[in-house]
Amino acid sequence: MPQYPKLRCAPLDPPFRIVLVEPEIPQNTGSIARTCAATRSPLYLIEPLGFRIDEQAVRRAGLDYWHLVDLHLYPSFEAFKADNPRTPLHLFSSGSSRSYLDAGFRPGDALVFGRESVGLPRELLAAYPDRVWAIPTSGHVRSINLSNAVAIVLFEALRRNRALSPNFIE
Repeated sequence: MPQYPKLRCAPLDPPFRIVLVEPEIPQNTGSIARTCAATRSPLYLIEPLGFRIDEQAVRRAGLDYWHLVDLHLYPSFEAFKADNPRTPLHLFSSGSSRSYLDAGFRPGDALVFGRESVGLPRELLAAYPDRVWAIPTSGHVRSINLSNAVAIVLFEALRRNRALSPNFIE
């Protein structure tokens, strides 16, 4: 592996929170966990999960950075909300007509994504109609891969809040 300096930036305080509601595909969650570790963004997983996250399963999946993830596990979205009552939410759905580029992201906000197969529950989207955003696409695909969608939105939120300004090279 080549040894060269890596561009680094200071972590955002408070960080954006990544919330996955009932994720189904372990590889997507693993990729998202890596993005969270790279940006020091806590990851909130809302059960039920479509996979195991015990030490043996994580080791077998080759997630050698899992220990760097600030992981929080909740039995339901209601439990997450009860534990984070003042956290502003941004929900993402391919069915929204509002672009994430128009969202007002602030440090500490929760970026909420749904299951790969069906997205967020309709009742959750209906509870926050003015907080639902989509990523515009020009192709005829149903939606963008979950791990890609999280990275797109998170890095745009970080960029807008000037959190990607390099402060040193390691």
